[in-house]
Amino acid sequence: MSAVRDGTRQVMAWLHGWTGLLLGWLLFVMCLAGTLSVFKPEISRWMRPETTATADRAAALTAAAGFLSKAAPSSFGWYLTLPNARMNTVEATYDPGTGFVYRALDPVSGTPVPRETLGGEFFYRLHFELQLPFPWGRLLASLAAMVLLLGLITGIFAHRRIFKDFFTFRPAKGQRSWLDGHNALGVLALPFHLMISFTGLLMLATLTMPWAIRANYGEDMAAMFLAFQPGQIDRPAAGKPAPLAPLAPMLREAERRLGQPVGRVTIAHPGDAASTVTMFRDDARQIAYAAGAISFDGATGRVLADWTESRPALQSYGVAYGLHLARFAPLATRWLYFLCGAMLTMAVASGMVLWVVKRRERTPRSLGNRIVERLNAGVLAGVPIGCIAFLLANRLLPLGMPARAEAEVSAALWSAGGAVLLGVVLAPKRSWPLLLSLLATGCLAAAVPGGGFADAAQTGMSATLLAAAAAIGWLAWRQGHRAAPRRRVRAQTA
Repeated sequence: MSAVRDGTRQVMAWLHGWTGLLLGWLLFVMCLAGTLSVFKPEISRWMRPETTATADRAAALTAAAGFLSKAAPSSFGWYLTLPNARMNTVEATYDPGTGFVYRALDPVSGTPVPRETLGGEFFYRLHFELQLPFPWGRLLASLAAMVLLLGLITGIFAHRRIFKDFFTFRPAKGQRSWLDGHNALGVLALPFHLMISFTGLLMLATLTMPWAIRANYGEDMAAMFLAFQPGQIDRPAAGKPAPLAPLAPMLREAERRLGQPVGRVTIAHPGDAASTVTMFRDDARQIAYAAGAISFDGATGRVLADWTESRPALQSYGVAYGLHLARFAPLATRWLYFLCGAMLTMAVASGMVLWVVKRRERTPRSLGNRIVERLNAGVLAGVPIGCIAFLLANRLLPLGMPARAEAEVSAALWSAGGAVLLGVVLAPKRSWPLLLSLLATGCLAAAVPGGGFADAAQTGMSATLLAAAAAIGWLAWRQGHRAAPRRRVRAQTA
């Protein structure tokens, strides 16, 4: 029996190590971006320092619709997220005739804010789309989520004293120290790690496991969506022009029926006689995602459907979805999500480093080990450098620059790519101190421009960047300090 247990652990350890290696760098990107997405509205607000005006939901919705009726009258739909306690702009997705775009609209005037940027939406989309076209990014993210869940389960089975060793940390012991740190990061927030990987996988299940939907609905996706969300009416355009009825009365009626504020509004076929306006209950008021919706006839304001989800299976799915997004979370819970996400990110990173450290002692001249070691330096330091480059580009690019939001994303991707290249070209003893120093300098620079202390979001963001600069700067100093004695010892020996 003991031999069977030991053999099972060895298989689990092998599976844990190799699955982690194959998608470890991708998981690092997803975990880092997902952790930052916890504060998506706050990041967006920090990246739009000029936009300080506020308005109530009805006035902001009316102003946004007034602008969109002129800027995108023939768009298939307008998809709006209304202002709330964390965000003062209207987030709008619409088609102005050149394809769908994302813009933040001023809550008073309804026009796009002067600083065009994706804001926190960049990290949110990077988390589950990886800057790849649909559906490839989401399929790859789903595969990575499967690997993460598999890695967590195999890690539990592979480690015979996982909880006991959590209370043990032996510094300056090489492989042993890395293993202690990896175990602690994994075990301390293990329930969160399991929850976030499972719910992330569940959110993409309709894409990766569509067979039940196909068996029940075939290719009729409209029927499927109506069954899942009866409060959202989907009907074809009539082809007859008709102005939208006033939206403020619809908003008040929706909030009266739902008993909660409205968070999102979808207007399908605006300007058409068959237009529909669907209003969703604000996600911040319950854990479940999209728990209630009401649809109105866009031309008359008449209620077409009124639905609050009560089916147990879909309530469970909505709760799982909401737990992953954490839009319900108050400030303390958001920080807990952020810290647990940071621990998962560091657990992935430490696992990648541990893979190298374990094999460095066995096969120091292995080509594969040297490749992984250099890629570790490039990716684990380079991806955060790309994130900081995104924030710096937001502050440095001219406000009126064409395609400014796309230029910010390009700055992030090119900076990360350049850092990865440096990690591949330079020896790890040089690349780690250099890249970490660049990252710390970037955090410090991003915290300074633009005043940064106009409100709580600005202050919190700047303080977090300064704290990150201090911590990463210390790591860079430690890396450089470790490399220097070795070089001196070699020189004295020679």
